[in-house]
Amino acid sequence: MTKYFEDFSTGEVFDLGEVEVTEEAIIEFAERYDPQPFHIDPDAAVDSPFGGLVASGWHTCAMFMRLFCDGLLFDSSSQGSSGMEEVRWLAPVRPGDTLRGRVEVLETKRSGTRPNRGTVFFRHEMVNQDDVVVMRMVGRGLYGTRHDASD
Repeated sequence: MTKYFEDFSTGEVFDLGEVEVTEEAIIEFAERYDPQPFHIDPDAAVDSPFGGLVASGWHTCAMFMRLFCDGLLFDSSSQGSSGMEEVRWLAPVRPGDTLRGRVEVLETKRSGTRPNRGTVFFRHEMVNQDDVVVMRMVGRGLYGTRHDASD
């Protein structure tokens, strides 16, 4: 069932599923997008502040985005996003971690200029297998309405 703007409620939480983090995926992403030694070289990473290989924060965001698409966006009236207010990487993500995505609706606001859509404000999180929040983003998404408010 397609989720429209009217279907989101403040306080509602969506569990988005999980993803296994592998050393190969960490290195592959980082070699292409964030080639810092603690993301691409397990030996060099030992001497880093992390004490071992860790995923790029941007990789964590990308893994979250896949879970968000599969778990919510693909079955919604999503019209994109006008951005993020905050992105925080709160704990390292390591090979072997299992991350779970979740989002909480913080607020909804119907557009004053486009009656056929509204903005949903979310807190997005990735949580590891030890229930540690490793990434948090606060942002907004634009969603189509079920009915045009001007009708």
